[in-house]
Amino acid sequence: MSRLSKSALLLFVVATLAGACLHFVYALFPNAVTACFSPVQESLWEHLKLLYWPYLAASLLLARNEGWDTLRVRAFTLLLCCAAALAAGWLYHIILGGEALFFDVALYVLTMTAAFLLPGLLRQFPLARRGLWLLLAVALGAAILLFTFLPPSGPLFLDLTAVNTWYTLPC
Repeated sequence: MSRLSKSALLLFVVATLAGACLHFVYALFPNAVTACFSPVQESLWEHLKLLYWPYLAASLLLARNEGWDTLRVRAFTLLLCCAAALAAGWLYHIILGGEALFFDVALYVLTMTAAFLLPGLLRQFPLARRGLWLLLAVALGAAILLFTFLPPSGPLFLDLTAVNTWYTLPC
């Protein structure tokens, strides 16, 4: 199992709390700037911001101490954790119709925990050390920003408080 340094553990706690606080920033200060970093609605996609931005900031801070080469592994980890959060949210909210806040909080804490622990395990895999992951992580950030203001149609972008969460897959 991967161990976190004291600075990484502190950043984990700060990033996790910062992500939790980001959930409420847009509701308190609704404007275009806060919309970029805080969910503007209760969609699965918008909630990626809670994981993406705090982990990205923590990764940049950790890379200063660990070396900038670690950013590739952290970018790969960020992509994995965002995909896992979307998949689990899709399954629970869209397919199963779940609405428990406990699930959302637990999923957030689990994905943030995985994001901080996985780089230590993935460093040994050459696939995780490719520069392509940096480019894809930046592309994900750009998509998060773009879809904040121009969300496509589809279940990932639906406000789950405004619609019935049961979604039937087209066959």
